[in-house]
Amino acid sequence: MTNIHFAFEDLEVWKKSITFAVAVINMIEELQTERKHFRLIEQIESSVTSIAMNIAEGKGRYSKKEYVQFLYYSRGSLNETITLIEIFKQKDWIKADTYYTLRHDGDEIGKMLSSLISSIKNSI
Repeated sequence: MTNIHFAFEDLEVWKKSITFAVAVINMIEELQTERKHFRLIEQIESSVTSIAMNIAEGKGRYSKKEYVQFLYYSRGSLNETITLIEIFKQKDWIKADTYYTLRHDGDEIGKMLSSLISSIKNSI
């Protein structure tokens, strides 16, 4: 085991975003559709992983202003992911319980991002 540690790993919103990404990827692996829509699948994989990646990238920036900008990108990726989850639900590709769980988790992440953004902006 390594003793290497990155500052973003302490952020609860980053941890929750990683868990959310894994849950969405698991959902993708169980899609209830005969026809695979590879572009949509690739898009949701990209957007859901971008949430945590932008948090991490922003945390590594040299200014708080840059950090906030990457948190905005993260929130945008979250909204994109939720939009795709909505499309998947309306197409009946995912079960209602999965849909509601993912929306709930996404809502929590959104609130955490907004809180972090406000906190950083108030300290600038």
